[in-house]
Amino acid sequence: MTDVPFHGAARSSVSRSVLIHTALVVASILMLYPLLWMLSGSIRPSEEIFGSSSLIPSTVDLGAYWRGWFGLPVSFGTFFWNSLVIAVLSTIGNVMACSLTAFAFARLEFRGRNFWFAIMLGTLMLPYHVTLIPQYILFLNLDWVNSFLPLVVPKFFAVDAFFIFLMVQFFRGIPRELDEAAMMDGCSPWRIYWKIMLPLSMPVLATAAIFSFLWTWEDFFGPLIYLNDINTYTVQIGLRSFVDSTGSSDWSALFAMSVLSLIPIFLVFLFFQRLLIEGIATTGMKR
Repeated sequence: MTDVPFHGAARSSVSRSVLIHTALVVASILMLYPLLWMLSGSIRPSEEIFGSSSLIPSTVDLGAYWRGWFGLPVSFGTFFWNSLVIAVLSTIGNVMACSLTAFAFARLEFRGRNFWFAIMLGTLMLPYHVTLIPQYILFLNLDWVNSFLPLVVPKFFAVDAFFIFLMVQFFRGIPRELDEAAMMDGCSPWRIYWKIMLPLSMPVLATAAIFSFLWTWEDFFGPLIYLNDINTYTVQIGLRSFVDSTGSSDWSALFAMSVLSLIPIFLVFLFFQRLLIEGIATTGMKR
């Protein structure tokens, strides 16, 4: 008789687990459906893409990958290289400048520190479009338009307040006794930042680097504004070139290149997901 409640509770637990896993599987399928549909569209003829709701194509045609890579006046590999250069340089600039700025706000004492930190946080609520025209005029006068400079140089001046705030919260969780001990040994603030803070902050630095790379790789509006020559196009602008307003768009080639454009993002998450999760989990926590 005493085993009946136990077995009843076990069956209830199993049923709950089955329901939860079933719901998770259904949710995963719904989230993956657009990706699967895009992958299916990249290996079927263009005329079948919008004429069938099935994910399994009637005929497999890999020619879209060839047309997408070589179908434009410039090879799509050029777009990949341009996006990679911009994303890598922007990531380096963001990590260097934002970490140095965050160190100043978190560790150094200077007049008006709280005021300037509040101003920096206030820029998070400032829409990008508000500063677009002044920035464009500035870069136009500097003769930087139609080059990578407007997309890369600002990143070296700590313009992303979100990353600064993220790093400030992490730096505040590092014991100040380490700074005091280093200062007693004669370390300057720069040496403390370079020798102590950065090695202890790899999770948050990796988080900032990953998000910076992904946001830059996926950016469409910035390159659309500043890049006019097809030789300087990024992947996102290159994908737009397959869509023709006259109605003669090569959708299968567009989907094929869209699938390839996801590979760098997938690889970044695959190799750095541990640091990403650790950085998000430990940001702002006392250690």
